[in-house]
Amino acid sequence: MTRFEALLKRSYTLFFVALISLTSVGCSSVPDKTAQPPAEISDPLESINRPLWVFTWEYADKYVTRPVTDAYVAIMPMFLREGLLNMAENLNEPSSMINNLLQGKFKHAGSDAGRFVLNSTIGLLGFYDPASDFDLEQNQEEFGEVLGTYGVSDGPYLMIPFLGPSSVREEVGDFIDHSYFPIGALAFWPGIFRRAIIGLETRADFGEREQVIDNSVDSYQFVKTSYYQNMLYRVYDGNPPVVVNDEEEEELDDYLDMLDEIDEGGE
Repeated sequence: MTRFEALLKRSYTLFFVALISLTSVGCSSVPDKTAQPPAEISDPLESINRPLWVFTWEYADKYVTRPVTDAYVAIMPMFLREGLLNMAENLNEPSSMINNLLQGKFKHAGSDAGRFVLNSTIGLLGFYDPASDFDLEQNQEEFGEVLGTYGVSDGPYLMIPFLGPSSVREEVGDFIDHSYFPIGALAFWPGIFRRAIIGLETRADFGEREQVIDNSVDSYQFVKTSYYQNMLYRVYDGNPPVVVNDEEEEELDDYLDMLDEIDEGGE
């Protein structure tokens, strides 16, 4: 068996393992978008996460990530930056297709497949994006989002040195995503180069949010809350449910009762 066949077999195996794991939790073939996410963020490792956040933001980003990103943006021509990022993201299309299929998003899955074929051929391995000219929109979905859609909780919050906020669910999802072909077929250094390109462009796009973090009362708490809000936004396709705890719900009920009394008094 060749290395390509072994990787392809591994991808098929991972796909069916993922499918079985989703159906084994008692979910239907289409995920329940009405399920309520937890109101509280699980952070049992805060005593470890906080120092890691300080290291990541105050030292790693300040003295490594930000200077390298600034140099990359200053040196690299824009067309080359866009082309390299397109190539890196094009490799995500097959895993995104599977993740959309697992959520019953067949139209998005078809778009992912079309994008990968067109951009990998006419687009010169993804350097160009002719698929967009055919109205094939990018709908990248991660396996962590699939798990969240099917009701799997985030698990403990994690702060990864140099990389930033994450969760147990997202780390499991990333492992699955990176195991599918063609990303799983990349050798070590090409894989590192691809992640570096995505990381540099993500940091370059960070922009004015740096000042927001620096001006926040508790930057650790701010980043954690923002991360989970973003995860909810992605899992619920831009329409997350409003989550309130019991105390907030009681205050809301009292407020509505007061409005009713005011309306009755005015009649």
